[in-house]
Amino acid sequence: MVHGLLLAAGAGRRMGMPKALVSDEAGPWLTRSVRVLLDGGCPEVTVVLGAGADEAAPLLDGLPGVTVVRSADWSSGMGASLATGLEALGADHDPDAVLVHLVDLPDVTAAVVARVLGAAGDGAAVLARASYDGVPGHPVLLGRDHWPGVVDSAAGDRGARAYLAAHEVALVECGDLAAGADVDRR
Repeated sequence: MVHGLLLAAGAGRRMGMPKALVSDEAGPWLTRSVRVLLDGGCPEVTVVLGAGADEAAPLLDGLPGVTVVRSADWSSGMGASLATGLEALGADHDPDAVLVHLVDLPDVTAAVVARVLGAAGDGAAVLARASYDGVPGHPVLLGRDHWPGVVDSAAGDRGARAYLAAHEVALVECGDLAAGADVDRR
């Protein structure tokens, strides 16, 4: 089983508000990102909140298969949020792998999630990520065997970047489906 992990804890300083609270003409990014993971093939999703958590958590009420955890150290960067999510999954769930997605990628669709899941396989040893015109991006598929190393290397806003750079990662081309660019400004 592959569990979805949505990182949505950042303050969004350049955005002017927590990214978990951003909406556009298609609705809240938070609920859209959860649905992308669910519709793409993740039967359950854990959402990591931080900045704006009290306002964001109610947006997820009633969504089946969704668990919310709060990162106490969210302000230190994405690495802390990633570690919080992986530690919660290790304690409360038993998936073989986790698909990590970011809330500030509004053009990434369920088709991207499904392609990464379908092309990369599953199991505790899997390590894959979406790429957009050859440029590595998100979502990232982390088999359970990699979680301790990812947690150990996760620091600041780099998340799993150092770990992924040191290991062989299968790239799944998704540039025909999305741009995969994060949105930092309105």
